[in-house]
Amino acid sequence: MRVWGLALALVAMVGTACSTRPATRPQMARPPTVVDPRILAKRLAAMQPDWPATRPVNCRREKCVALTFDDGPGDYTAKLLDLLRSRHAKATFFVLGQMVAADPHNLARRIVDEGHEIGNHSWSHPPLTALTDEQIRTELTQTGDLIRRLTGVRMQMMRPPYGATDDRVAAETRREGLAQILWSLDTLDWRDRASSVVARRAGLAKPGEIVLMHDIHRTTVEAVPEVLDTLAKKGYRFVTVSELYGGTPVPGRQYTTRWMKRE
Repeated sequence: MRVWGLALALVAMVGTACSTRPATRPQMARPPTVVDPRILAKRLAAMQPDWPATRPVNCRREKCVALTFDDGPGDYTAKLLDLLRSRHAKATFFVLGQMVAADPHNLARRIVDEGHEIGNHSWSHPPLTALTDEQIRTELTQTGDLIRRLTGVRMQMMRPPYGATDDRVAAETRREGLAQILWSLDTLDWRDRASSVVARRAGLAKPGEIVLMHDIHRTTVEAVPEVLDTLAKKGYRFVTVSELYGGTPVPGRQYTTRWMKRE
């Protein structure tokens, strides 16, 4: 048989096989999959195994404190980062999307590059409990998407503005893979703009506490050297929130100190 004849025969065989193949059954719609928050946390951590950077620290045995800064990045955030770097201290920054978008220095990227943790503080700082479910989701996803574009990381925690949260907020944060990080020690630096007062209050931190401050206030940043000195003399290590808990907190759950967490 000539080559062209063999080719025609093969084509005919393929056509016959295709025509006798049984029709594919239509796919049945599958119910939405519900993912356990703990499994989601592990998946998110696996996507970015090198962030946030882990250090040899065990806050079950060592005296740890998590310094957290809200509402930035602002005019004084760069100076704060300089201070933390000079003292080899790590912190967690809960940033506002609109502040990140307006920042010409891309300090969000510097926060990540220097080994600090970055968290979602919403886009425009509204009380989330006063919003619809869709509005809550928009506040979180806009900020999350922006940080992902600028830094390459997916945030794993958030702090609700004013600490205002409820079951609906918890549901949306769970959906977005974000743990709710509150605090146990409020320095009230937003009210009392005196660095000595802020330093004194932060210096009262106990092991395992999460300290609330704001890097948008000059007086707060000026208080940081004294805060670091006071707590370092007491033998504290300055850790990120993830380091405080020894891993990624569970999405949707509320955390206030190393020892306290609420569903």
